[in-house]
Amino acid sequence: MDIAIIVEGKNDKSRLSRVLVPEVPIYCTFGTLNTDRIETLRKEVGDSHVYLFTDHDASGRRIRGILRDVFPDADHIYTRRGYMGVEGTPEEYLIQQLEKAGLEEYIVYPEPDNPFA
Repeated sequence: MDIAIIVEGKNDKSRLSRVLVPEVPIYCTFGTLNTDRIETLRKEVGDSHVYLFTDHDASGRRIRGILRDVFPDADHIYTRRGYMGVEGTPEEYLIQQLEKAGLEEYIVYPEPDNPFA
Protein backbone atom coordinates (compact mmCIF):
# COMPACT_ATOMS: atom_id res chain seq x y z
CA MET A 1 0.00 0.00 0.00
CA ASP A 2 1.44 3.34 -0.99
CA ILE A 3 -0.70 5.52 1.28
CA ALA A 4 -1.12 5.93 5.03
CA ILE A 5 -3.69 7.87 7.00
CA ILE A 6 -2.93 9.38 10.41
CA VAL A 7 -5.77 10.12 12.83
CA GLU A 8 -5.87 11.10 16.49
CA GLY A 9 -7.43 8.14 18.26
CA LYS A 10 -8.61 4.56 18.05
CA ASN A 11 -12.26 5.63 17.69
CA ASP A 12 -11.31 7.79 14.70
CA LYS A 13 -9.44 4.82 13.24
CA SER A 14 -12.42 2.52 13.83
CA ARG A 15 -14.84 4.97 12.20
CA LEU A 16 -12.61 5.53 9.17
CA SER A 17 -11.88 1.83 8.73
CA ARG A 18 -15.59 1.25 8.05
CA VAL A 19 -15.36 3.15 4.76
CA LEU A 20 -11.88 2.08 3.61
CA VAL A 21 -10.52 -1.20 2.31
CA PRO A 22 -8.75 -3.12 5.10
CA GLU A 23 -5.38 -2.80 3.36
CA VAL A 24 -5.20 0.97 4.00
CA PRO A 25 -3.03 1.50 7.07
CA ILE A 26 -4.52 3.94 9.57
CA TYR A 27 -2.18 5.12 12.33
CA CYS A 28 -3.12 6.88 15.57
CA THR A 29 -1.35 9.65 17.44
CA PHE A 30 -3.35 8.71 20.55
CA GLY A 31 -3.80 12.43 21.21
CA THR A 32 -0.20 13.05 22.20
CA LEU A 33 2.86 13.62 20.09
CA ASN A 34 6.13 13.25 21.90
CA THR A 35 9.44 12.50 20.18
CA ASP A 36 9.05 8.73 20.58
CA ARG A 37 5.55 8.68 19.06
CA ILE A 38 6.65 10.87 16.14
CA GLU A 39 9.58 8.56 15.39
CA THR A 40 7.32 5.52 15.62
CA LEU A 41 4.89 7.13 13.17
CA ARG A 42 7.75 7.95 10.77
CA LYS A 43 8.88 4.30 10.84
CA GLU A 44 5.36 2.92 10.46
CA VAL A 45 4.55 5.22 7.54
CA GLY A 46 7.86 4.63 5.77
CA ASP A 47 7.75 5.89 2.19
CA SER A 48 3.94 5.93 1.96
CA HIS A 49 2.12 9.10 0.99
CA VAL A 50 0.54 10.50 4.17
CA TYR A 51 -2.96 11.85 4.64
CA LEU A 52 -3.67 13.73 7.88
CA PHE A 53 -7.24 13.52 9.17
CA THR A 54 -7.58 15.16 12.58
CA ASP A 55 -10.52 16.63 14.46
CA HIS A 56 -11.72 20.19 13.92
CA ASP A 57 -10.90 21.35 17.46
CA ALA A 58 -7.95 22.95 19.24
CA SER A 59 -6.27 19.62 19.96
CA GLY A 60 -6.74 18.42 16.38
CA ARG A 61 -5.34 21.66 14.96
CA ARG A 62 -2.32 21.41 17.29
CA ILE A 63 -1.64 17.82 16.27
CA ARG A 64 -2.14 18.66 12.58
CA GLY A 65 0.37 21.52 12.95
CA ILE A 66 3.02 19.22 14.42
CA LEU A 67 2.39 16.52 11.82
CA ARG A 68 2.53 19.11 9.03
CA ASP A 69 6.13 19.77 10.05
CA VAL A 70 6.96 16.05 10.32
CA PHE A 71 5.24 15.15 7.02
CA PRO A 72 5.45 18.32 4.90
CA ASP A 73 4.19 16.58 1.75
CA ALA A 74 1.10 15.17 3.46
CA ASP A 75 -2.37 15.83 2.12
CA HIS A 76 -4.93 17.14 4.58
CA ILE A 77 -8.45 15.82 4.99
CA TYR A 78 -10.90 17.82 7.07
CA THR A 79 -14.11 17.10 8.91
CA ARG A 80 -16.79 19.74 9.25
CA ARG A 81 -17.00 22.02 12.25
CA GLY A 82 -19.89 20.88 14.39
CA TYR A 83 -19.23 17.17 14.03
CA MET A 84 -17.85 15.48 17.11
CA GLY A 85 -14.47 14.85 15.51
CA VAL A 86 -13.65 12.20 12.94
CA GLU A 87 -15.39 9.56 15.06
CA GLY A 88 -18.63 11.58 15.02
CA THR A 89 -18.59 12.37 11.32
CA PRO A 90 -21.33 10.67 9.26
CA GLU A 91 -20.02 8.01 6.89
CA GLU A 92 -21.44 9.83 3.86
CA TYR A 93 -19.39 12.91 4.73
CA LEU A 94 -16.26 10.82 5.39
CA ILE A 95 -16.67 9.32 1.93
CA GLN A 96 -17.08 12.78 0.37
CA GLN A 97 -13.88 13.98 2.03
CA LEU A 98 -11.95 10.86 0.99
CA GLU A 99 -13.17 11.37 -2.59
CA LYS A 100 -12.02 15.01 -2.48
CA ALA A 101 -8.58 13.70 -1.46
CA GLY A 102 -8.56 11.41 -4.51
CA LEU A 103 -8.85 8.16 -2.55
CA GLU A 104 -11.82 6.67 -4.44
CA GLU A 105 -9.99 3.43 -5.18
CA TYR A 106 -9.69 2.72 -1.44
CA ILE A 107 -13.28 3.53 -0.43
CA VAL A 108 -15.77 0.83 0.49
CA TYR A 109 -19.08 2.24 -0.69
CA PRO A 110 -22.25 1.18 1.14
CA GLU A 111 -24.70 -1.03 -0.68
CA PRO A 112 -27.50 1.04 -2.17
CA ASP A 113 -30.89 0.53 -0.58
CA ASN A 114 -32.97 -1.86 -2.66
CA PRO A 115 -36.68 -1.24 -2.08
CA PHE A 116 -37.50 -4.51 -3.89
CA ALA A 117 -35.33 -6.76 -1.74
